[in-house]
Amino acid sequence: MIHFIIGFNYFLQNFLEMFFTMKITHFIKVFWFFFLFDLPRYILIDVLFIIFIVPIINREKKYRERFGKVLKYENPLVSVIIPGKNEGKGIRKCVLSLREQTYKNLEIIVIDDGSDDNMKQECKRLLREGLINRYLRNEERGGKASAANFGFRLSKGKYIIHMDADSSLDRDAVFNILTYFYNPKVGAVSGNVKVRNMYESWVTACQAIEYMKTISMSRWEKAYLKILRIVSGAFGAFKRELIEQIGGWDIGPGLDGDITVKIMKTKNHVSFAHDAICLTNAPVSLKALINQRLRWNRSLIRMRLRKHRNVFTPEENFNIFLFLSVLDNVFFNLVLATLWIIYHIFTIKNFPASFFNIFIMNLLLYTASNYIQFFITWIISERKFEEVKLFLFIPLMSIYIGYILRPVRLIAYIDELLFKSSYKDPWNPRKVSKIAEKLGM
Repeated sequence: MIHFIIGFNYFLQNFLEMFFTMKITHFIKVFWFFFLFDLPRYILIDVLFIIFIVPIINREKKYRERFGKVLKYENPLVSVIIPGKNEGKGIRKCVLSLREQTYKNLEIIVIDDGSDDNMKQECKRLLREGLINRYLRNEERGGKASAANFGFRLSKGKYIIHMDADSSLDRDAVFNILTYFYNPKVGAVSGNVKVRNMYESWVTACQAIEYMKTISMSRWEKAYLKILRIVSGAFGAFKRELIEQIGGWDIGPGLDGDITVKIMKTKNHVSFAHDAICLTNAPVSLKALINQRLRWNRSLIRMRLRKHRNVFTPEENFNIFLFLSVLDNVFFNLVLATLWIIYHIFTIKNFPASFFNIFIMNLLLYTASNYIQFFITWIISERKFEEVKLFLFIPLMSIYIGYILRPVRLIAYIDELLFKSSYKDPWNPRKVSKIAEKLGM
């Protein structure tokens, strides 16, 4: 124990001496990645958004309130389609959250995509109890897009809401998400997805913080800039005629981002409903999280750089917002994930004797910035009391983002570039993936 204390004191003295004697220009040179990319992206943009944009958005609420009165008067039918496989455990909770909505004129359609658990029995029970309007079943699994299209074809609503079967909604979520259609240019609206099981493990706690930063805040910012590139499959709303126009969901993996790009190609705007809250269960173990993110991140290569590469082409219907959206996605994910590795190689090569100290200082810099960013997001959250304990997990975020998510992201990109592994993912039926690959979808 004494040797440990002596060693720690020596390290601390050396560490503090190194950085307190370092000139500011040299400090920025050593930590160039943080100051050049992550500080502006994760702190400055959020601060500017809160100061200048949120007040404007709050003033725009009056238009949503007027449209809300129209909604209440006209009371249009809203079809909620819920595709799922082996969701017998969670489907009742999902449906009950819909039946408790303040907006009541809902047509609830559950599509069972070839489940082999008790989902069939549970859905028939919900149908008998009058809690759902339709139960549809694919006896042979066709994939999530196939199930969503099946439900859409038999739906009747003026607006379509797509939900994951393991999600549930706050009571005013449906009404709130619909009010964003006050703008006739808006064709789709993404809900605000948060982690329900945030305290089940350190992995879920980190995901809860990540969701608050990348969904609750970042998607709000991107929607205002008209470059939001994804309507969450967990909870998203669409105009019926728009889904008909684009031909529904394409088969194959990555359907959430895919349908959003298709919508943006029509010059319709994609909005974000910060006050339409959806709760979903996040992976509890690190292994499950990595598998999920490998699947998610492959879609950047498949969707952005392969299937929809024409967004970079100056065609007659060129959409500058879609171009900037995809460019933002490629730069801040593919390019920065690569530069993050290059930064560490640069540091090892140029400062080999000080690498460990630099590594620790990086963790401290990112921890400080994570606290600032989380606080900004937390103060505008509607769940401050439940989320306040997440402050305790902020020190883990530097490792979680920098040394788990970024390497996993880069591995997924390389894997997809070289092997097109998204078409081999068991999340989609193999026969469907083969068709999608053949058609370039």
